[in-house]
Amino acid sequence: MSRFEYAPAPESRAIVDIKSSYGLFINGQFTDATDGKPFKTISPASEEVLAEVSEAGPADVDKAVRAARKAFEKVWGPMSGKDRAKYLFRIARLIQERSRELAVLESLDNGKPIRESRDVDIPLVAAHFFYYAGWADKLEYAGVGDDPQPWGVAGQVIPWNFPMLMLAWKIAPALAAGNTVVLKPAETTPLTALAFAEICQQADLPPGVVNIVTGAGRTGQALVEHPDVDKVAFTGSTEVGRAIAKSVAGTHKAVTLELGGKAANIVFEDAPIDQTIEGIVNGIFFNQGHVCCAGSRLLVQESVYDEVLARLKRRMGTLRVGDPLDKNTDIGAINSAAQLAKIRELSQIGEDEGAERWSPECELPANGYWFPPTVFTGVSQAHRIAREEIFGPVLSVLTFRTPQEAVEKANNTPFGLSAGIWTDKGSRILWMANQLRAGVVWANTFNRFDPTSPFGGYKESGYGREGGRHGLEAYLAH
Repeated sequence: MSRFEYAPAPESRAIVDIKSSYGLFINGQFTDATDGKPFKTISPASEEVLAEVSEAGPADVDKAVRAARKAFEKVWGPMSGKDRAKYLFRIARLIQERSRELAVLESLDNGKPIRESRDVDIPLVAAHFFYYAGWADKLEYAGVGDDPQPWGVAGQVIPWNFPMLMLAWKIAPALAAGNTVVLKPAETTPLTALAFAEICQQADLPPGVVNIVTGAGRTGQALVEHPDVDKVAFTGSTEVGRAIAKSVAGTHKAVTLELGGKAANIVFEDAPIDQTIEGIVNGIFFNQGHVCCAGSRLLVQESVYDEVLARLKRRMGTLRVGDPLDKNTDIGAINSAAQLAKIRELSQIGEDEGAERWSPECELPANGYWFPPTVFTGVSQAHRIAREEIFGPVLSVLTFRTPQEAVEKANNTPFGLSAGIWTDKGSRILWMANQLRAGVVWANTFNRFDPTSPFGGYKESGYGREGGRHGLEAYLAH
C-alpha cells in the first residue's frame, strides 16, 4: 500500500513567547533561586536551547513549602468549597483560552506531535480542572465521611511524558479538596508548568496556593523529604517510587505512587481486525511510546497471528516520523538523549537475545533525538524486552492459544498498570477483565482517559488512584 504524500503543515511558533530565563514560582511571584544552579531546557526535535531555568535547592523548596503552609492555614483551607470552585473554573477557562499556545509549548519542550498536544493533552487538562471544580463544594459526598478534611501541603513530583496533563491530574484534585501545592515538574519539560504559574497569576489565585519549583532529582528529593509536607504524590519510574516509599515510611505523610508498566494488549481471533490494528498502533506509538500504560506487549491468538502481523506492519509503514509541530506527524521526537540511549540499549538486547526486529523504511531527521516505530517478533516471556519497561516506540509480540494462557502471560510481569482486550464477545471481556491484575482494563480500545474515571496500578505499578472520585479521595484525610 503506497503512502499518501502530504505537504508540510507546520504549526506556527509565533503564538508562544518563550522567555530567555525563568525563575521559581513561590508565593504567587517568580523569584530567583538561592541555592541551585540554572539549567537549560532544550527542544528534543532540534536540540535547540529553549530557555534557562532555575534549579531549586533545599532552601528554595523550604521557602515554597512555608508559603504553601501559610496559604493553607490562612486562606485556602478556611475558604468555602464554593469559592475554591470559582478559582478552579477560572483556571480551566484560562487553559482553554490559551490552549493553542500551551499545545505548541508542550510540543516544543516535550517532542510530542502537535496533534496530540492540541487534541488530547490540553483539552484533558481543562477537563480535569472543570471536573474537580464541580467537586469542591461536594466533598461530603466523596465517600470518605461526613466531614472530610484536606491533608494540608501536598508535595507533587511529575514526569516528562505528559507534563501539563500530569500537572492537572495532581493539582486539580488537591486544590478542590482544600490542599495547597508545591509541584516539581520534570527537568526536561518545565515550560508548561511555568506557563501554568502565569495562569495562576491571571486567575488571581491567592499567593502560596500553588508553587512551582523546577529542578532535577535533588529538588524532588528535598520536596518529598521536607518535614512540613503532608501528602506526597509521584508519577514516574518504579525505581524512584521505591525510594520515595522508603523515605516517607514511618512519617505522618500520605502518599500515592503511579509508576511503570508493561501492559498486555490481548487480541483474540474474533476481534474486529481493522479497529484492533488502530488500537495496537495507538497503544504503543502514541506519544512515542512514552506512556506508562502503553500496550508494549502484544499478545495475539495463534490463529490470527499472521494476519495481524501483516496488517500491523502495513499500518506502521504509513506512520510519519518527524517535526512535532507538523500537523501531519504521527511520531515525534524522543524526549531526551538519555531516554534515546535506553531505548537503543534495550532494543539491541532484544536482538542479541534472538528476537527479530523490524521497522518500516523511515528517514529520520539529522538533528534531535529520534527512534523509528519498531516491532519485535519471536519474543518469549524470558526476553528482557518483554519484561522491562522500554518507554519508547517498541512493541514485543507474543502468541497464545487459549484465554487462560493469555491471562497467565499477561499477568506474568511485576507491573500491573493497564491491559487491553480485543474480542467480539462481551462475556469474554468480562471474564478476562476479572482475571487480569491491572488497574485499568480497556475493551476494544486503548489509551482512553477521562477525568471522571480513576487510574492507577497494582504491584510495582504503584498504589492509589488518580482521576474521578477516587483521585479526590487521595487528597482527603479519612
